[in-house]
Amino acid sequence: MKLSNGRLAALIIALVIVIDQAVKIWVKTHFYYGEELEVTSWFKLLFIENNGMAFGMELGSKLLLTLFRLIASGCLIYYLWRLHRRNDIPKGYIACIALITAGALGNVIDCVAYGMIFNSPMPPQVAQLFPPDGGYTTLFNGRVVDMFYFPLCEWDWPQWMPGIGGHHFIFFQPIFNVADAALSVSVIVLILFYAKYLAASTSDKPLTDAADADENMPND
Repeated sequence: MKLSNGRLAALIIALVIVIDQAVKIWVKTHFYYGEELEVTSWFKLLFIENNGMAFGMELGSKLLLTLFRLIASGCLIYYLWRLHRRNDIPKGYIACIALITAGALGNVIDCVAYGMIFNSPMPPQVAQLFPPDGGYTTLFNGRVVDMFYFPLCEWDWPQWMPGIGGHHFIFFQPIFNVADAALSVSVIVLILFYAKYLAASTSDKPLTDAADADENMPND
């Protein structure tokens, strides 16, 4: 059965959020903060939390960042609603926007709710879901759970190199979650393959009509 744009977007968002939250809750309730599990030499599970954006970046006030995420997620949902009846938009473009939306929503859930539904005990104790004494902070101030760590390779820079000589380098250092991965990968695919649809899809006019109009414009 062929999925409509709306059903495709809803399915992608639901799957990503369910997987993202399931992994986060499992890690939060089975790992103490900072605990590491080596799956392979280049793939590890390392439980950390952050107050900021994807890959641990931070930007200004925590409350303002959470509110920004909520507004951005609402805008993305509205944008998908605008696209759901468009037959001239590729399914791949819809999937990318849905993945971006799911990534944003996945981390919004952490920020909004995790501070109220989890405690934050000292290691080696692990967090408890719905603790009897309440959560570790208030609404909108929860921390985002990250766990995927891929130290693919590492080396020491030669001493003769200016600025970085003698320093130890690890590639790839950021620690991230399913929501971060969905958002980042979809943005890259969007830029590489669907950039031309970004401006055109904000209009209700079909892309084919817009292209014909451009071809009929007089040359200077």
